[in-house]
Amino acid sequence: MYIVKTKVYPAPEIDKREILRYLKASDSSRELNSLIDACIGELCASCAYRVAYCEVPVSLFGGVVDFGFAKTCSSMLEKRLAGYERAIIFACTVGIGPDRIIAKYSKTAPAMSLISQAVGTERVEALADAFCNDVARIYSDASVRFSPGYSDLSLDFQRDIFRLLSCEKNVGITLNESLIMSPSKSVTAIIGIGEKNEH
Repeated sequence: MYIVKTKVYPAPEIDKREILRYLKASDSSRELNSLIDACIGELCASCAYRVAYCEVPVSLFGGVVDFGFAKTCSSMLEKRLAGYERAIIFACTVGIGPDRIIAKYSKTAPAMSLISQAVGTERVEALADAFCNDVARIYSDASVRFSPGYSDLSLDFQRDIFRLLSCEKNVGITLNESLIMSPSKSVTAIIGIGEKNEH
């Protein structure tokens, strides 16, 4: 029996350096900074920060990672989870609002659309980091997150994650036949966990 939990987060602190990194801009001019601020103001008001997660067992053998509900082949994930007997699998999203803003600007203001993409990416990554930080406070020796599509972990594992977490029902994320998530500013990942910390 797998127990899926959900959590709603307040808006994480904005990191403009990350936004500039996603824009591949080493520094911001006054004009770019003004556009970024405008995008932050509009896009952040449209975000809803939600996470669904589940704690599962981990068994490793010969490049196969068995989570009980599903198995996947990934030598890199096996290395990342070496020594762990449990993991947390999660999906997080900032909602459909950023996608609507990006689409709105795509035809009329390409620069604003591009900046909105960067702001939206920073927002969902900040949410994923906030959740991982919470996990690290609760469990000892929590690993860094590892997502489907990274290294040799097949993107097909998304289907298993979506079935486990009932993502559409719990956090409003859908997965199409091409394994593309909607809202686009969504992340799924796996974290190895140790024992619960004493408080």
